[in-house]
Amino acid sequence: MLAVVLATAACTSSGGQAGEASDEPALGAGSEVAAGAPSGGSEGGSGAPAGALLEEIRSRGNLLCGVNEAVPGFGLQNQEGEFEGFDIDICKAIAAAILGDAEAVDFRPLSAEQRFTALQSGEIDVLSRNTTWTASRDGTEGVDFVTTTFYDGQGIMVKADSEFQTIEDLEGSPICVLSGTTTEQNLATRFADIEYEPVPSDDVEVLLQSFQEDRCDAYTSDRSQLAGLRSSLPDGPDSVRILDEVFSKEPLGPAVREGEADLFDAVNWTVLTLIAAEEFEVTSDNVEDMTSSEDPAILAFLGQAGGEEGAVLDPGLGLEPDFAVDVISAVGNYAEVYERNISPLEIPRELNSLYTDGGLLYAPPYR
Repeated sequence: MLAVVLATAACTSSGGQAGEASDEPALGAGSEVAAGAPSGGSEGGSGAPAGALLEEIRSRGNLLCGVNEAVPGFGLQNQEGEFEGFDIDICKAIAAAILGDAEAVDFRPLSAEQRFTALQSGEIDVLSRNTTWTASRDGTEGVDFVTTTFYDGQGIMVKADSEFQTIEDLEGSPICVLSGTTTEQNLATRFADIEYEPVPSDDVEVLLQSFQEDRCDAYTSDRSQLAGLRSSLPDGPDSVRILDEVFSKEPLGPAVREGEADLFDAVNWTVLTLIAAEEFEVTSDNVEDMTSSEDPAILAFLGQAGGEEGAVLDPGLGLEPDFAVDVISAVGNYAEVYERNISPLEIPRELNSLYTDGGLLYAPPYR
């Protein structure tokens, strides 16, 4: 299992996330249609003209979702061949919103190099693969990023029994880093006034082996990916430590093909629904009871009559008025998705908390 995890668990080329410097072919082998998903359209991508993809997804009957398959907590194909993780749940939530069926997803494992091409060409409908939103990607890759789902940043991992407590302690040390990536660039920037020896490779497995065999004193990647690697080490997670300092911004979230305004709205409001549900304290356990809430704002949010204007609110998002009920019933609210997938990696919520708890998560009013 470790070899599978390593294959895609480092940071990005061109400013992205783990596993983004792969030489794999156009689409990853091992693509799986989720249990119960309709098979129509799963062999190929979208033939829909620009702007018509949302309706094409409905006609096809399933969602083609580009994902990672080897990052614990975010996108992992387990030993039973099933996909699991935070980004996987986002795909399921989108399918629930659009199709009313969270299992109507064809998961397409993609490398970093494949993902944008797959989105642009219509091989996938949505990319949900620990991908960083940057200006250049927004401007040149032909994709639109929706609301950020996970705020991350680059960090450094060292052996638990080492003397290193801060980045400054690593002066003169060899540091493993994925070559040709912004991880490498961020490392050079942070160590501009600190002497160090970069140990680059475009192969994550080689890098981690070098780290385990002490050819590197430290390993750098995004902190969420370091936590995923840490959880899978043969000597156990307590054999390493992740230093406290974070020295980059890595906002991760889904993306859709540029020009698909209807699909953008559907995906964006699916993400916002997870956040709003946590704000309203609507969970997978109580969502049905909440459809008869006495709070007009909750009734409007859940697509029920008796909302703020007394009638069922249809905000024109191209989704059923009660789509939020399907989403929350399928995957829960944001807190539930986080707790299920990321909390086991011992990553505190911090920035990924609601704004009322000091975080950055904030959903616009649903009215």
